[in-house]
Amino acid sequence: MRAGCALVTGVTGQDGSYLAELLLEKGYEVHGMVRRSSTENHERIAHLRGRIELHHADLLDQGSLVDCLRKSEPAEVYNLAAQSFVPTSWVQPNLTGEFTALGVTRLLEAVRMVDPAIRFYQASSSEMFGQVVEVPQKESTPFYPRSPYAVAKLYGHWITVNYRESYGIHAVSGILFNHESPRRGREFVTRKISETVARIALGLEDELQLGNVESKRDWGYAREYVDAMWRMLQGDQPRDYVIGTGVQHSVRECFEIAFDHVGLDPADFVRSDAALVRPAEVDTLLADSTRAKEELGWVAETSFRDLVIMMLESDLEAQERISGVRRGAAGTRVGA
Repeated sequence: MRAGCALVTGVTGQDGSYLAELLLEKGYEVHGMVRRSSTENHERIAHLRGRIELHHADLLDQGSLVDCLRKSEPAEVYNLAAQSFVPTSWVQPNLTGEFTALGVTRLLEAVRMVDPAIRFYQASSSEMFGQVVEVPQKESTPFYPRSPYAVAKLYGHWITVNYRESYGIHAVSGILFNHESPRRGREFVTRKISETVARIALGLEDELQLGNVESKRDWGYAREYVDAMWRMLQGDQPRDYVIGTGVQHSVRECFEIAFDHVGLDPADFVRSDAALVRPAEVDTLLADSTRAKEELGWVAETSFRDLVIMMLESDLEAQERISGVRRGAAGTRVGA
């Protein structure tokens, strides 16, 4: 391994792109792992081209992971790759397990084979708490996963603990609660809200379809959360940490803030779609990040309202650019 060198799996995703930026700012040599496909989606890291080196590998292929580690020789590995959309995990539970659960094992095994001195970060999830047994949730809270995605994440979490305790690998898991940004995938509810409200405000769409609008989550800003990931790998002793804001909001609050920002009444546009309700719902998630604050010096700084407005403004600018329609122009519903 080479000091100051990091490998990020899932580098083309929301978290991966922010983490790559952070590591470059800290002077790291950054390598990213991407899957080979007929169509590349590198939109989130386009501005980093020439500053990071990309390697083709796949969490389903042990040999490609070993080869990727040998070529990049990282001192730190951040495993952010996964099938990460909860609804898809019910449609493709086996594939979700292969990527999100067994993929972690393959990568840890590659680390053990190539260089067990590599420090390893695993992206765990608040979804593992599922049907919560206590509020708020901290590192010692029992898990109760409620989706194939959450079950797979729980496997990835515990196999990371197992490799730490069995082989002495400096492996940590960040149990991150929901974290959003303008780079969030369009399939996630916060981004669906910000993009659809932007289109409604410009007169390009006339309704927003949602499932359970009363579910509550602890939502933070993804750019701040990748800093917590980095901090976790710098400690002398590997430990797992809950990362969140300590404040929760409902889906309803999210779209109310968005519609209010563009001067529209959500009652005119929001429609309920039973098909979007999960087979097994997670009603509430709320983080207790005391350990992260005390041991890592990490705290969330961006408020939920500011985050929603940030995402909405980004989508308004994008939709204006794509459509040619401007806010307040004739035919739009802004201020109507």
